[in-house]
Formats: sequence, structure tokens, C-alpha cells
Amino acid sequence: MESAAPTEKPQKQDKERKDQKAAAKAQKAAAHNQQSAGGGKKKADDMALIGITVAKADDLSEWYQQVILKGKMLAFTDIPGCYIYQPASYRIWEFIQDFFNARIRKMKVKNCYFPLFISEANLQREKEHIEGFAAEVAWVTEGGKNKLEKRLAVRPTSETAMYSFYSQEIRSHRDLPLKMNQWNNVVRWEFKHPMPFLRSREFLWQEGHTAHLTQEEAGKEVLEILDHYASIYEDLLAVPVVKGTKTKNEQFPGADYTTTIEGFIPAVGRGIQAATSHCLGQHFAKMFDIRVEDPNQKVKEGEARDKIYVWQNSWGFTTRSIGIMVLIHGDDKGLVIPPRVAEIQVIIVPVGVTAKMKDADKEALYDQVESVRRTLEDADVRVEVDYRETYNTGYKFNDWEMKGVPLRLEFGPKDAAKGVVTSSRRDIPDPAASKAELPISSIATAVPALLEQIQNDMFARASAEYAAHRIIVREWKDFVPALNDKNVILVPHCTEGECEDEIKKDSAGVQAEGQEVDVRAPSMGAKSLCIPAEQPEGGIKEGMKCVNPKCGKEAKMWVMFGRSY
Repeated sequence: MESAAPTEKPQKQDKERKDQKAAAKAQKAAAHNQQSAGGGKKKADDMALIGITVAKADDLSEWYQQVILKGKMLAFTDIPGCYIYQPASYRIWEFIQDFFNARIRKMKVKNCYFPLFISEANLQREKEHIEGFAAEVAWVTEGGKNKLEKRLAVRPTSETAMYSFYSQEIRSHRDLPLKMNQWNNVVRWEFKHPMPFLRSREFLWQEGHTAHLTQEEAGKEVLEILDHYASIYEDLLAVPVVKGTKTKNEQFPGADYTTTIEGFIPAVGRGIQAATSHCLGQHFAKMFDIRVEDPNQKVKEGEARDKIYVWQNSWGFTTRSIGIMVLIHGDDKGLVIPPRVAEIQVIIVPVGVTAKMKDADKEALYDQVESVRRTLEDADVRVEVDYRETYNTGYKFNDWEMKGVPLRLEFGPKDAAKGVVTSSRRDIPDPAASKAELPISSIATAVPALLEQIQNDMFARASAEYAAHRIIVREWKDFVPALNDKNVILVPHCTEGECEDEIKKDSAGVQAEGQEVDVRAPSMGAKSLCIPAEQPEGGIKEGMKCVNPKCGKEAKMWVMFGRSY
């Protein structure tokens, strides 16, 4: 149902209330499209209802899809796993782009764009790498009416596409470092149950690819990028993350090592990979023959220096971040958007406007509303006014709450008489606790300060919840019970792959009620999420054994395990 607030004052309206049946019909059509797109178990009748019709705690999958559809974040298409990013969600992606671009440009990274298609020969040059994507590669076999002599891959990632160029571009150590990033789409033709934002066949991301002279330079950048990724989640999305390194089992194919930030979805107690930054070492450089003369080698005059392979990194951040944000902050009323990434930070709703109100009084009230709006705009607040007169005040409140607008300002004749606006915070569920009166005289400073308070409070609450669900487990008998209590767990571990596989197998089984988001997914065991950069208790104590009783080896690190998306 259309809910964009007019930004102009309404003229006297002669039209009747909008046809509610037509709106319901449109929502039913959207629900039907979702069903045909494999988007879930939506019923058209449910979609026609106003508001979120299921509690987050009762059915997370149903709740999630209602929230993103009715909150105008996303729309379904007739291709399963391929979605329309509506302005509300794409604006979040633009804020992320702006934030990240500002930081990587200081690192001398330059944005670029490479083709969507990759030749099969190029893709197959690095077999170990492509094995990780082989089942998900989409292929183009025909062009127009003609069958292609050689099929083309739709990029699942761009290492193999970009490094042929790097081998041509890098001729000397003076060409280093070469740092390029692209914002693009990639296709991974997953056959699992799609989950919008979190697991889709086409998604948006950035992928950075850099080449360095030394291992030290590459390693420094890997961690710097990881810090920027953590800042996007924590400073923009108000989502806490744990920084760490992937185990050998979970690292990126072809990488020397993979660093990661790991999030947590409290509603199901699952970890979720939020972003990764990889040190590729010299693996791809050897495959694509990316070499330069060693500038540090001392040679006699006229002698050529030895050629050395460059050190490479790749790093990526995706629109999965938006889904994580929704799952963590959303509630039974709908979306809850952190102010720093909200398309609309403040919605002003005129109240007390009745059919009996004189036109002059209404015009005077609207003039005051416009004055408040202009004051907030001058204070760099993203603000709109809901002048819709065909909907009652309660409908408007619910509509903007469902869309997650961080702050609502109500202004009516009583507020005008007192020289205040009544504010209502979206992040506080209790209506009474969420409300306050703000003097109009201080609105230019009070509202920005309140938005910052909302941002900080959202992060603090999410951080406290994540911390409460990161449990230290020392003995195997406590491993599965801790998982079933919707926790991720920190355990002493030998860090060996076979042991990790054994833990995953032995921890699989019946999960606690409410654990599954995707009811068609099999019950899963715990996998390693990361080796946290900040080790509990100062690290592994001497003589501590691996948590796996079948292993019997000395533990090397605390490793975070959990059920995962």
C-alpha cells in the first residue's frame, strides 16, 4: 500500500478515501509473486492485512519476510532468489558505500569496474579456488539465437577475471601497491532455500583486490580493512561483531588465511559471517605470473635482479549486512532502523486535524509544521511530513513504525499552544517510555542529539545480548546443551580440520524448539565461526586439552563454534 508522505501541504481534498480493496488487491498480488518466486510460505490473505501479523518469537521466517515486504525494503520477482532492492534498503547500501569509500580512498584504493562475464578458460586457471564456487556458477551458453562456442561464467567473484589484468598492469615494483575495488553484483546459483538479503542467487557487494611488494604490507591491509568492516556494522548498523581468523576448514579457497567478522542472530542463536578480508599470499600471483624485480636485492652493475611474486589480498562486504540488521533490531511492529542509515530519520505527523477544523486554523498549524521541518533540514536531519488526510493518525503511526523510522514527532494544536513537539522513539517498545516533549526552540539541537542517543542505545542493547550469548565451554558434556540454549560457544580447540569435522558431526541432532529459521533445512551441527582476535582468559593455559574428547590433543586456541547461517 502506498505510504510515501507528500512533502507539499495538501490542498482541500474533494476525493473520497482511497479504495482500500484496491490496495489489498495489490498486496495480494505481491504475495502471489512471492510464492511463485520461492520466497516462502506467504498467504495472500495475510499479506493483505495491515501490519505484521506474526510475532518474531513465534515464526521468525514468516516474521522476517513480512517485515521486509511490508517495510518496503525488498520486493520479489518471478526468479527465485533474485530480489528488487527498494529505495529504503538501497539507501542503506548507499550509506555503506559512502562510509567505506571515504576510508579506502585514504588507503589509496581506487574504484573500478570489470565485466560481468568470465571466460571458462580464465575461471578454470585456478582450480582450487573455483572448487569453492563450482556448484554455484551460472553459465551463459547462448547469445541471441546462436550457441556460444565457449560458454561464459557469470561472475561468482572476480579474482580470476581481475588478475589477468593485474599481470599486464604490474611490470615493476614501482607499480605497487596496486589497489582496486569494485561495487558490483555477483551471481551464485545456490539451490538452498533462498532467504532475502542473507542467501540469494544475485547479490550486491564490493570486492577489493590489491597487490603488494611484501607480506608485511599485505598483512597490514588485511586487518585495516577488517577494522573498517567492523565499523560499518557497529558504527552504522548498530550491530556488534567479533573479529577473528577463520580456521583452515573455513577459510577462503586459495587464501593463505582469512580474517572475518562474525555476527549473531539472537532469535535463533545462530552465528552469521558478516564480512571477510583475505590474505591470498602469492598463490594467485604464481598462477597468473604477477612478478616484479626485487628492489631490495643488491646486485652488481649491469646484473638483473631476481623476480619475486607479489603478495595479494581480496576483501568483500555484501548486502547480507542489511538482513543481519533487520533480524537483530526488528520487533513485532516491524523494522527498527538505526538513525545513521535511515532513509527517513524523522517523520512529522500532524495530529488533532479534524473535519471540523477551520481551514485557517489548519493552514496555521501546517505552517508551523513546515517551520519545524525546515529547521530540522537545516540541521541536516532527514525529515518528512505525513500530510495524508485520507488516513487516520493511528494508521500513520503504525505505518511509520512498520517502516522503522527512528523518530516520530507529533504536532497538533495542544503542542502548538505549549511550544513543543511530542517525540516517540521507535527503538523503545513501550509507548509511554518512548515519548517525550521537546521544546520547539531547541529542536535543531535536541533532535540530532536524540537520534545519536537512539543509535548508541541500539548498539548497546545488541552488544549486551551478543555478549550474554557467547558462552565459554570447557567440557564436551556442556557443548550441545549450550548450543540448544541459543548460544555461540568458545571452546579450547586443537584447530585441526579433522577434529573440527568430528565436532560438527557429533553436535548435530535435534535442536531446541524455535532453532530453525528455514524449516526445510536439516538439523545442523556446530561449525567453527572464527578464532577470536581477543582470546578469552588471556589465551589457552598450558596443559589445556581440546574440548573434543575423541581428540585428546593439546588445545592451541579458543575457537568460537556455533550453528550458523
